[in-house]
Amino acid sequence: MRRRELITAGAAGVAALAGCTGQTNTPTATGSGADATPTDTATPEPSYTVSMAPVGDVTFDSVPETWVANNGSWADMGIALGLEPPKGVWLTSRYHTQYYDSIPGVSVDKSQMVNLYQDGVSKELFLELDADVHVIDPNFLMNRFKGWDQSDVDEIAETVGPLFGNCIYAQHYPWHDDYRYYTLYEGFEKLAQVFKREDRYEAFVEVDDAFQSNLAPVVPSAGDRPEVAVLWGVGDEPEQYYPYLIGGGTGFKHLRDLNVRDALAETDIKDFHGSRGAIDLETVLDVDPEVLMLRGYESKTRPEFEDSVVAFLENDDVGSQLTAVQNGDVYRAGGLYQGPITYMVLTERTAGQLYGFDGELFDRERVADIVAGNL
Repeated sequence: MRRRELITAGAAGVAALAGCTGQTNTPTATGSGADATPTDTATPEPSYTVSMAPVGDVTFDSVPETWVANNGSWADMGIALGLEPPKGVWLTSRYHTQYYDSIPGVSVDKSQMVNLYQDGVSKELFLELDADVHVIDPNFLMNRFKGWDQSDVDEIAETVGPLFGNCIYAQHYPWHDDYRYYTLYEGFEKLAQVFKREDRYEAFVEVDDAFQSNLAPVVPSAGDRPEVAVLWGVGDEPEQYYPYLIGGGTGFKHLRDLNVRDALAETDIKDFHGSRGAIDLETVLDVDPEVLMLRGYESKTRPEFEDSVVAFLENDDVGSQLTAVQNGDVYRAGGLYQGPITYMVLTERTAGQLYGFDGELFDRERVADIVAGNL
């Protein structure tokens, strides 16, 4: 008899029971001081169903205790809900947990976290991790790289735990065209329903409302906002760059909410997501944006970034001609994967870089309280 008995199939045929039958302990927040509250295992909670495209309805017999996440967007949502960190994410190097450093009592230890992608993604790894739920868009597994098909997805859903996720960090994959995307908070609400922590989600909605109110007066009128080019630098001495047009998805939310003017939008340069192509420094100089925001360097501190990437540009024959380099307006652009906490941290940081804002836009103590369950 398989580990979890299938109850109901969603639109993609991957809905299954999650959790260990008879266990109803809820996960705990990492570093927040929250404790799991055991319940009477003789009277388990009734099953419940949560729906999300593309998988449809997924029914859970108990609250999941262990999970894996596609990326840092979903992982951060889990931390905001006070969960233990996911057992694995696509690439741990792109889940930038240093963003929590300014939130008192909140931290994430990645030392035991596993890369789901290891020159491919193996079903054996999913079996080994044995997670109660996989917060991953199944179409991402079947289309982002070669190796998986629907039968593989069904096997993991039926023998380990369901897949429940939507690829929300960017909106460029053709295989995502026939079903909806979710905003950051729409996805956050769905995850809260899976883990039965809707109260913390609602508390974060209030924090975000206050954040948006504080942010609005920080953003200047269009004529006073600089034109920004968002590029992914290749290496610490980058001569090639992957161009990113500011678009939809959680990965660009901080830039959209700051109403950033996209220096690449009116050019013939193709977005990397569609072209997979790079441009050189000469092409960047042709555009000559007022501000350069570079992705791929979130693992570096600001001084480390300046001592490597910025120093290279300052000493390069072409790079040194860039207006952004001459004016000292070269910054880290923030990670691709943003959840409710990391979004606020990055938006606040970028408001300082672009608009000279100096202060705090959200109540860090309140965030820490919500993570800890002190509502």
